[in-house]
Amino acid sequence: MANLQGNYRIMDITADERPREKLASSGAQSLAEEELLAILLRTGIQGENAVAMGRRLLDDFGGINGIHQASFDDFCMAKGVGPAKAAQIKAAIELGRRLQMVTGDERPTISSPQDVARLVQYEMMGLPQEHLWVLLLNTKNQVISLQKIYQGTLNSSTVRIAELFKAAITKNAAAVILVHNHPSGDPAPSAEDIRLTRAVVEAGKLLDIEVLDHIVIGFADQYTSLKQKKMGF
Repeated sequence: MANLQGNYRIMDITADERPREKLASSGAQSLAEEELLAILLRTGIQGENAVAMGRRLLDDFGGINGIHQASFDDFCMAKGVGPAKAAQIKAAIELGRRLQMVTGDERPTISSPQDVARLVQYEMMGLPQEHLWVLLLNTKNQVISLQKIYQGTLNSSTVRIAELFKAAITKNAAAVILVHNHPSGDPAPSAEDIRLTRAVVEAGKLLDIEVLDHIVIGFADQYTSLKQKKMGF
C-alpha cells in the first residue's frame, strides 16, 4: 500500500486497495488492523484519511488490545474520534467478544487448555486488573457456567477457597477449571498462583470435585496451563 501519512483522502487510494472494496473482494481477513478500523471510522480528519487515522490510534493506544482496554471516555478523547466513532468501535469489539461465547442451548466442551483460552481470552486480555473466574463442567466436560469470582491481586491467603466451590456445589458440577489473567500480558505463573492452585486442588479432593486445570491468560493468544507445567497439581 502507498504511504498513507500524507494529506490525501480514501478516494486517493487505488480502488482495489480501499478497505471496503478490499474486504468485498478478498475477505475481512485480508485487511490490516488499520484498514479494519478505517471501515468503522468511515471518515478521517483534515490531513489524515481514515486508514492513517486508524494507524495512529493503534500506535497511540498500543495496538488493538490497548483500544480494547481503554475506557469509552478515554477513547472519545482521542483526536478525531468522539462519542459516535468510539461507540462504533467499542460495539464492534463487543460483538467480537460475544462471538467467542456459545449462545442458546449449546455448551462448549473443554478438551484442552486451548479450548479454555479460546473461550475467555478475548474478554480477559482486555481487563486492567487481575480477575479470577471458575468454569463449571459436567461429567462430559461441557461448560455449565462461568463464574466471575474475584477481582484484584490474587493471593492464596485472601482468596476464600469455599467461595470458589460454592457455585460448583449448587450446580452439581463434576469438575472445575480456574482461569485468571495477568494484565501485564505475561502468562508465566507466579509463586502465589501455584500456592493457590495447590490449595484449590486439595479442597477439590475433599469435596469430590475435580480441579482439571488452572489457566493463566496473557496477551496475543498466550496462556499457560499449570496442569501441563505440573505446577500445583
